[in-house]
Amino acid sequence: MSIAPADLNIPFLCTALEKHNLITDTQSREIKVKEGAVRARLLKDLGSSSQRVRTVISAVDVLVALELQMPDGRRLSEDRIMEVVASEANLPYLKVDPLKLDAKLITETFSRPYARHNIVLPVQKDLARIVVAISDPFNVVLLDSLKRTLPLPPEFVLTSKSDILKIITEVYGFRSSVKAAVNDQKQAVDLGNLERYVSLSHVDELEADDAHVVNAVEYLLHYAFEQRASDIHIEPKREYSIIRMRIDGILHQVYQLPKAIHPPFVSRIKMLASMDIAEKRRPQDGRIKTELQGKETELRVSSMPVAFGEKVVIRIFDPQHLLQDLSSIGMHSESLQRYEGFLSNSTGLILVTGPTGSGKTTTLYSTLRYLAGPDVNITTAEDPIEMVYEPFNQVQIQPKIGVTFPSALRTILRQDPDIIMVGEIRDEETASMAVQAALTGHLVFSTLHTNDAPTTITRLLDLGVKPFLLSSVLIGVVAQRLLRSICPDCKATTAMTDDQIAALDLKLPSKQKRRLPIRFGKGCSTCRFTGLMGRSAVFEVMAVTESIRKLITLNADAEEIMKAARADGTLTLREAAIRKMAQGETTFEEVFRVLGTG
Repeated sequence: MSIAPADLNIPFLCTALEKHNLITDTQSREIKVKEGAVRARLLKDLGSSSQRVRTVISAVDVLVALELQMPDGRRLSEDRIMEVVASEANLPYLKVDPLKLDAKLITETFSRPYARHNIVLPVQKDLARIVVAISDPFNVVLLDSLKRTLPLPPEFVLTSKSDILKIITEVYGFRSSVKAAVNDQKQAVDLGNLERYVSLSHVDELEADDAHVVNAVEYLLHYAFEQRASDIHIEPKREYSIIRMRIDGILHQVYQLPKAIHPPFVSRIKMLASMDIAEKRRPQDGRIKTELQGKETELRVSSMPVAFGEKVVIRIFDPQHLLQDLSSIGMHSESLQRYEGFLSNSTGLILVTGPTGSGKTTTLYSTLRYLAGPDVNITTAEDPIEMVYEPFNQVQIQPKIGVTFPSALRTILRQDPDIIMVGEIRDEETASMAVQAALTGHLVFSTLHTNDAPTTITRLLDLGVKPFLLSSVLIGVVAQRLLRSICPDCKATTAMTDDQIAALDLKLPSKQKRRLPIRFGKGCSTCRFTGLMGRSAVFEVMAVTESIRKLITLNADAEEIMKAARADGTLTLREAAIRKMAQGETTFEEVFRVLGTG
């Protein structure tokens, strides 16, 4: 039975949370005692007096600030509190997915001041109704007003205050900046503000100021970072431009821009990235170093002319993901032990392979960080430099001025290096130089785009590397892929079907087939009801043993090398992925999507 509706106050919330066994009676009494002090602290934290006047500290804000622990050990979040309130108010709770919202519906239904003051957000509309997200189900005055003024009967859902306010800031801020920029095409661009380090404004500061294109770009970057996007695609079409973001490896369309705003929008990004804004016919590369949400972040920018204008892709590099402990990159214990064995060598060649976007850079940077020290000279040749990291000496490849991989390697060898990292082996000359560097007493790392570890060896032989040289310098090869991980908040257990077992060609006794458990994500607000959250890597770590060295000198094919590697204990990519599935880290669908049946 629901609690009788009242104000959304502390006594009501404490009673509701106790009823749902989320807090204890002792915690409830402590909350009531501390309420006044917490409200005062939250108001003080707001800073300016104008901000204090226009901000109402709600009872939910107080509970969230107390960071209470639930009986299961997890923190009592705003979402969990609002789910309880929704239950008591007999309203559905909606965790809003910003990627599924219609920005035009939002901005045309309410003005920004009205939406912010009343904390309301239209989320869906059809011919019969309009779905409106609210944060206080007991604000009768607001609900009656919405029923009278909206053009269609409203259907209310409950959403957290912080989610509604964040979306209001992003949607209204971005669209108003775009609209103003369309109406103000003569806005001057201040070339004097061009800097290597770009300081982005805080979202609240952006809202107070309306610098049109500048603001629109900054809103976009903040939004991408909040959504955990790895790439932003700005793509011109015939009548408009679209903005898509890659999140956990999947592209999502998030905005549609008027065609008129595309050129100044792209110019602003190119200016921040120290690119030539006048050159629109040739591809360009640039980078932006900035700070997002308190973290220093590198953005790599690439522009390319396409049929309807310039397409720009911004890749976001989070140092926390790019520079990890080796134990955190996803290798199983035996593979990690084997890889660390590779790194104990002072000379030789170690290769990391996989398609674009498979996490090779993370593996290499994390490896170099593991090896870095005051007594080690690490020099890299990259095209482009993915992220500037001070302990490394990083060289940017620039073919236009003659700085190629081979020429950079020749110079690096005269710089007394201990460890060399070559961004990619693309041609015969680079392959030959990398092998020569390994032969002359250096530990060399590089990457290739091949499907698995054995194919890497045949690829190098195809590039003209002599078999006897390759067999003498190659220490090992690491092939890798990225799989999406199961959301920890909605993880559930099921059993593999006969079809799934057959698809992966698992050789299992009939009794075991019936009870083989695997995990999946049921879908929740945390993962946008996909059941998947984040990504982890799977690895095929192949050591070049004596048997493989003999096969290399005999010019053996990849299949023979794979047989020898498996006999030596190498876990294939498929086997590593299936093991992750069995351990409950990923799903059958992800293993099948990324690696197929093998």
